[in-house]
Amino acid sequence: MEVTVYSVSGEVTSRKINLDDAIFGIEPNDHAIYLDVKQHMANKRQGTHSSKEKSMLTGSTRKLKKQKGTGGARAGSIKSPLFKGGARVFGPHPRDYNFKLNKKLKKLARISALSYKAKDESIRVIEDFTFETPKTKNFIELLKNLNTEGRKTLLVTNNVDMNVLLSSRNLQRVKVIRASDLNTYEILDAGCLLLTESSVKEIESVHAN
Repeated sequence: MEVTVYSVSGEVTSRKINLDDAIFGIEPNDHAIYLDVKQHMANKRQGTHSSKEKSMLTGSTRKLKKQKGTGGARAGSIKSPLFKGGARVFGPHPRDYNFKLNKKLKKLARISALSYKAKDESIRVIEDFTFETPKTKNFIELLKNLNTEGRKTLLVTNNVDMNVLLSSRNLQRVKVIRASDLNTYEILDAGCLLLTESSVKEIESVHAN
């Protein structure tokens, strides 16, 4: 798949770059995507939720009232889940939600997500660039030039450029990520993928068979 390379001013350059069909043009595997996104979300969970069972509560063990003759239900403990401040039945306890997936499946999920974006024409390749100083204004101007302002945008670079990274930090719908850190969730979550020329080579190198 051949795509045009854009300049940071939004103009079409004379250069074109070929996106490898083995990465950007496969038949997407939806189940692989589902498993990878599920793992990504699960691994982000802290799992620190906790509730108290009857044995964990502090309270009197005295029987509240006599067993019979009151006209109400029997009650033996103030720590019963039926009473306010009592225990919780089958409540959550701290646990680890992490689970593992093999590398080949995760790789398949990533290239499936990239293929979806290529199919939807949501990928734009731009020339490598940097900013002299970190300025949010510079990044906003870049988005305007590329007609991606207002869209959820993921800029993929080959290496971390602190000026570019800091320039994007105050923008809510923009994220900058290295090609080596690219994951299925971030690809699908973005409305538009901006790939620098060098990042395309890195993505193809990482996902080469």
